[in-house]
Amino acid sequence: MALHESALEEFGLAPMWVRRGLAATVDDEAASAAAKPETAAANADVTEVESTTVRAAMEPEAKIQPVAEATEVSVPALKVSKAAVPQADPFADDEPPPLTEDDFPWLDAEPVPAFEPSVEAEARGLPPVHSLDWDALAERVAGCERCRLCEKRTNTVFGVGDRNADWMLIGEAPGENEDKQGEPFVGQAGKLLDNMLQSLTLARGTNVYIANVIKCRPPGNRNPEPDEVARCEPYLQRQVALVKPKLIIALGRFAAQSLLKTDSSISSLRGRVHQYEGVPVIVTYHPAYLLRSLADKSKAWADLCLARDTYRNAAQANPQ
Repeated sequence: MALHESALEEFGLAPMWVRRGLAATVDDEAASAAAKPETAAANADVTEVESTTVRAAMEPEAKIQPVAEATEVSVPALKVSKAAVPQADPFADDEPPPLTEDDFPWLDAEPVPAFEPSVEAEARGLPPVHSLDWDALAERVAGCERCRLCEKRTNTVFGVGDRNADWMLIGEAPGENEDKQGEPFVGQAGKLLDNMLQSLTLARGTNVYIANVIKCRPPGNRNPEPDEVARCEPYLQRQVALVKPKLIIALGRFAAQSLLKTDSSISSLRGRVHQYEGVPVIVTYHPAYLLRSLADKSKAWADLCLARDTYRNAAQANPQ
């Protein structure tokens, strides 16, 4: 038998009927009392929620429902400032990757020592370069350690030809083949140079001496550095003084710029007579360049004709 509603009310078991909006208001007030906002922004958000709830309660279509059903109404979540909530580290659960030897290479790698040239020969009591004869000069060059190029070389490239020649040809630096054989201008570039000499009725080793500005091969055939040129220059100066040529042909831009102490382009240096240590100098293209630029061979031939005419004039002026 069902109990009378008055008896249920006496024990607090009778169903309570309230408006849907009012039930949500009661829940919001309880939640507000339990949670004490710590910032003014949180208080403003709670006020916004309460205002929304009151407006919902005043709507005419609100219906009366029991408290049990009203409790199922979702309460809007409070808006809290992000600064008040600690942010989780997305990598907190991930173990850091193990370090490898490449992560901190500077910890174990030894610093690269700066190259220190050997004590100058003069400081060791040896005669200066400008006083050496051919054999002593060749021996000095073979054991030279005045710049870093000595670390990678296979052979020094001293020079080859007639040591009393009237013609002296000067290139820039040894290449790979020259480094292996210890002789300047070998390979295809050397063959082309021999043909150029033949057009002047000359031959390698006959009234011709061939040398380079630099006596050791630069790594990767790069251009020599200014300090490398400066340390090697006394050897070339002594070679010119010993040969006493009547004419010098500078082969290539770098050789011309090194001999003439200029940074002008080879096109601006061609077609004129220059001077090095009192010797006339004619500038032309390097044979290796002519192998790649066949169209410039005619220009090189014009340079050789100028060299021939300059030599004849020099020979007439100095018949000895």
